[in-house]
Amino acid sequence: MITTSVFDARSYDRESLCAHARAESITWRFHEFRLSAETAASAHGATAVCVFVNDVVDRACLEMLRAQGVRLVALRCTGFNNVDLGAAKELGIRVTRVPVYSPYAVAEHAVALLLALNRKLHRAVQRVRDLNFSLHGLVGFDLHGKTAGVFGTGKIGRIAAQILRGFGMEVIAYDPVPDAAWAAQHGVRYVEARELASRSDVVTLHVPLTPQTKHIIRRETLEVMKPGAILVNVSRGALVDTRALIDALKSGHIGGVALDVYEEEEGIFFEDLSGQMLQDDDLARLLTFPNVIITAHQAFLTQEALADIARTTVANLEALALGAPFVEGSLLA
Repeated sequence: MITTSVFDARSYDRESLCAHARAESITWRFHEFRLSAETAASAHGATAVCVFVNDVVDRACLEMLRAQGVRLVALRCTGFNNVDLGAAKELGIRVTRVPVYSPYAVAEHAVALLLALNRKLHRAVQRVRDLNFSLHGLVGFDLHGKTAGVFGTGKIGRIAAQILRGFGMEVIAYDPVPDAAWAAQHGVRYVEARELASRSDVVTLHVPLTPQTKHIIRRETLEVMKPGAILVNVSRGALVDTRALIDALKSGHIGGVALDVYEEEEGIFFEDLSGQMLQDDDLARLLTFPNVIITAHQAFLTQEALADIARTTVANLEALALGAPFVEGSLLA
């Protein structure tokens, strides 16, 4: 039996984790608040903690966890930029992640955002609810025959590219490690990053957040993008320089932006702030643009993806209890 404190836990986390664990193998403690150095004491008596993308697992937090006897940080996500892996290694705390879950969930959400933004569905639905059946200002464009630039061709990027090819789009891609065989099979052509930005009618981001990829979409990138182009980001918020993006929207250079992530989403996304004043001025400004559509980091939220996440997370927790190997590809530290 292993006791696990689950932070930033929502109803769907409780349901999926409990459904995929044997009752006798794990004792769950679910916390709706996030893990940080300030909340780490709540893990007292737990052997493992289970965290998500906005938990702050820095050195101070890890030192607190180590003092509580925690031996494993189990990420129920793929990204790990919120964890100090060096400190974890020094302190002897193992760190695991979910190396892959339904890539279709995220890729399909990216395309859903693109379609909704291009055809102005967010505005059209609200109009009809208000009994306004006018079509004025709702003109979109055919994706067929346009060029889509896919930045990053891992599992998610490849699926997004294949879906866009299904619309009859020309798809160009950039990746530091190109997959020539896949590209040839699906009619995708690799180009340099600058050419992708300048030629694409749609640019969609599918790369992890690293020091090298932070603000890959910045003022200089936006300036070379095709006038009227649409930008889609379902990966990590800090891939995009928000201030530069706002300026590009104000100038009219960018045709539209669809986001499922935001640079400063911690403390905002996954929360109900409907009765409060939004304190983030940049996000508030983005929400004023009619050609911006934002969802609150829900691209992963399908039944299949939640099941994949729960299976891998539970398997790693049970492996710790049994002294067995962790799920292949999941061990980070």
